[in-house]
Amino acid sequence: MKVFKFGGASVDSVSRIRNLPVILKNYPSEKLLIVVSAMGKTTNALEKVAEAFFAGDSNQALDLFSKIKQSHLETAQNLELPADTGFQQMMADFFTEVEWLLHDKPVRPYNYYYDQIVCIGELLSTAIVSHYLQSTGILNQWLDVRDIFATDDQFRSANIYWEETSQRFAEGILPLFKHTDVILTQGFIGSTNANESTTLGREGSDYSAAIFANLLEAESLTIWKDVEGVMNADPKAFPEARYIRELGYDEVIEMAFYGAQVIHPKTIKPLQNKNIPLHVKCFLDPTLPGTMIHSKHIVGLPPIFVLKQNQVLIHFRSRDFSFVGEEGTAVLYTMLSSLHIQANLLQTGAVILQVCADHIPEKIEKLALEASEIFDVQVENGLTLLTIRHYQKDLLENLIQGRKIVLQQWSPETVQTLMY
Repeated sequence: MKVFKFGGASVDSVSRIRNLPVILKNYPSEKLLIVVSAMGKTTNALEKVAEAFFAGDSNQALDLFSKIKQSHLETAQNLELPADTGFQQMMADFFTEVEWLLHDKPVRPYNYYYDQIVCIGELLSTAIVSHYLQSTGILNQWLDVRDIFATDDQFRSANIYWEETSQRFAEGILPLFKHTDVILTQGFIGSTNANESTTLGREGSDYSAAIFANLLEAESLTIWKDVEGVMNADPKAFPEARYIRELGYDEVIEMAFYGAQVIHPKTIKPLQNKNIPLHVKCFLDPTLPGTMIHSKHIVGLPPIFVLKQNQVLIHFRSRDFSFVGEEGTAVLYTMLSSLHIQANLLQTGAVILQVCADHIPEKIEKLALEASEIFDVQVENGLTLLTIRHYQKDLLENLIQGRKIVLQQWSPETVQTLMY
């Protein structure tokens, strides 16, 4: 059995959806569990709906959602899907799931409404893809992943309840493979025990696919992208970026930790636990070998570049010039954890702690306010963080030439430079 994950770019147009059966027909008679993301920029569009609704503008929210609704109906029409009453009712039910909420007024936190609204993107895309595959002769069973993935109520970054999810998987999915070779479902979403929709964090579809691979004890997981494979840098920022044929789990975890937008940070562990290889392949040209990620440690890797814009550096200084010490550090880590702020770079001194993080204004403001009860707090923004794995000194010097260096950290494998 294999798990495939198709991201938003692979289903963002009629022509690309038509490409899916071309890929799948290369795997005849194989048992496949397929995870599909929302189409193209649908998640971004649904976020706008959630923002308008929470701001109290229901009319705007409904208008924005109407455009999303129309776009999906046009896609279904352009795919020439049969006039199937079951499909039409399924789509209508998903539209209603959002619209009844948008006619209400917000009384709960924003993250709750975000998840109830944004989750619809995956449900709509998979309904369309499932029925299109059926029309091309690829029989499949559509499944609502919210019936399988049990989570807590940490909306927008929900945690999987593994034991309950495993039981639901054994009862709800494994028996289906006796009747079908292909099961198609959603990534990114789950539900609480109160049947409230949750999301697993942006780009959480990769993680969803890895959970399924783990539970299925799959032969492999393949993530289909619009690139040749994993690159050593973002080609938009580094035109000379090159493709990497093979990586170890350890290297991918490091890349994800430092912010490389290749694989969701949580994806690797469920695979590593059961030694399941991960393939990253190109849906535009399935004949390309792609990148293989597995348990072996790979030597001789090229330098790997990660560039994070819009960074903020927060200085936490002891008010009485006493050592910051273990207590102050522990308090700060607790604050970071409670606000779900990841320290992209952290440096400690005798009387000062410095933390570099993504500049998410509402989170940074809360952190600065809470910390000001203990520390003198100063915030610098507008910074860029460059991380180079397997760095070479001349490469680093060329990249930081003419920049003002704010902070720098070195290890034998990695250098990080925070700069203007």
